[in-house]
Amino acid sequence: MAKKTAKKKPAAKKTVEAHRQFSSPMLDGPDRAPSRAMLYPVGFKNEDFKKSIIGVASTWSMVTPCNMHIDKLAKESVKGADAAGGKGVEFNTITISDGISMGTEGMKYSLVSREVIADSIETVVGCEGMDGIVAIGGCDKNMPGCLIALARMNRPGIFVYGGTIKPGCFKGEDVDIVSVFEAVGQHSAGKMDDKTLDGVTETAIPGPGSCGGMYTANTMGSAIEALGMSLPNSSAQAAVSDEKLMDCFDAGAAVVNLINNNIRPRDIMTKKAFENAITMVTALGGSTNAVLHLLGIASAAGVKLSIDDFTRIGKRVPVLADLKPSGANMMMKLVEIGGTLPLMKMLLNAGLIHGDCMTVTGKTVKQNLAKVKSSYPAGQTIIRSLKKPIKKDGHLVILYGNLAPEGAVAKISGKEGLTFNGSAKVYDSEEKAMTAILGGKIKKGDVIVIRMEGPKGGPGMREMLGPTGAIMGAGLGKDVALITDGRFSGGSHGFVIGHVTPEAFVGGPLAIVKNGDEITIDAETREMTLHITKKEMAARQKKWKQPKPRYTTGVLAKYAKLVNSASQGAVTDADL
Repeated sequence: MAKKTAKKKPAAKKTVEAHRQFSSPMLDGPDRAPSRAMLYPVGFKNEDFKKSIIGVASTWSMVTPCNMHIDKLAKESVKGADAAGGKGVEFNTITISDGISMGTEGMKYSLVSREVIADSIETVVGCEGMDGIVAIGGCDKNMPGCLIALARMNRPGIFVYGGTIKPGCFKGEDVDIVSVFEAVGQHSAGKMDDKTLDGVTETAIPGPGSCGGMYTANTMGSAIEALGMSLPNSSAQAAVSDEKLMDCFDAGAAVVNLINNNIRPRDIMTKKAFENAITMVTALGGSTNAVLHLLGIASAAGVKLSIDDFTRIGKRVPVLADLKPSGANMMMKLVEIGGTLPLMKMLLNAGLIHGDCMTVTGKTVKQNLAKVKSSYPAGQTIIRSLKKPIKKDGHLVILYGNLAPEGAVAKISGKEGLTFNGSAKVYDSEEKAMTAILGGKIKKGDVIVIRMEGPKGGPGMREMLGPTGAIMGAGLGKDVALITDGRFSGGSHGFVIGHVTPEAFVGGPLAIVKNGDEITIDAETREMTLHITKKEMAARQKKWKQPKPRYTTGVLAKYAKLVNSASQGAVTDADL
């Protein structure tokens, strides 16, 4: 009988792996003696040179509480890799703190850090010839940065989320970092005294972990789990918990299993897997940053994902989670009722996620969920049923129109209404807008326009949590809209539209808006309209001149030169 020949896999997009050879585990040959000499002092023994080398990328830092515990988590992943027959090697990369830098010039480095983190992990793994990777992240940019690196290298790998913070408590109520930003707005409006502001500030962050609502970190943790790149339910664990320690140990062991079965990130991160991630983000009412980051990860994985995929999926997936910032509950409440798995089972049973996608367990989504119940405890109000959703369709609305020919991203919960019409108040930086808001110069019916904050123009696409927090704190959340070519923190809510493309710095229509111009935002028709004639728009664009770059040397200048549009993920290597 003729022997069957295996079908050849289609040629993959060129990756780092295509032009580098792993130097491990073949470290036991005579020509590798110098390598062995370098590794004995860091803890290798003779038998380790024949094992798979598992790099454990830690984003530990005392820069931020989000990551202050990750050194301990990394050590658990090393133990897990060792116990499964591999050899774990821990190394570090950077992280920054959005919460500290928000509203300052330093925030321009935030999105830039995503690329630096991805580059640094790629550099270490590629240089040291590691066979597998555990990447541990606990804050907004290091999480997608880790995934971009895993996708680029395409060596067996897994992501571990550092976990959510437990809520603070002030006067019997849960508080977090967004509570502080909104308290600043209340204080400025004369609705809160100094003592109360200090009280909220001192109690909002009780210990390690990522910001406690369905903000960017918890959104991305959930999305990455649904993508199949982290272990089941690992996105719904407290940062300081036995469950999170076990998750890290299991992740180290899981990478050895992935190596043994030759399952790689690009086998997992398929188009259908990204659709699962978008579905999860939508059901949870997650951050607008998920659009930017999932596009960036998909680009690294060679998957064609576009902003229009969010519209397509949002038309059939409802918002089910009553979580901050638009809802009432912290992430820990979801952890306490069973986490993300029952929600995924609900979505699977409804045909809203693909069950046949491979995951880092070596099993499919459907197999991982086989024994999971599709219900939460009776009486809970955090996750709604599909029959009684918070919003019948998605909250992430992609807008087009003459103000955003290449698209913009809105977060419309429905509570702030579906349309807004008002007069433009234009500011060429976040600082100028913040001064106006805190100075009481913003009134009902205003459309705040903050421009020159895009990926190239900022550079770095700063988050506008300060302005949105101040607006909410001043009680103007339903009366004012804000549009920007920058982006928003996952903690932002209200009638806000970001990622406006093309950005103002490259001559996008946002650049020619004037004070007093009438602007309409319509979430139902998915349009954002500047009410001037085509003739007037053409005349303004003809007079417009591109400003000089704000930075001409250093990492911000390099980023501005390389980065592409926010509608394509704001990545730096797409056009190389």
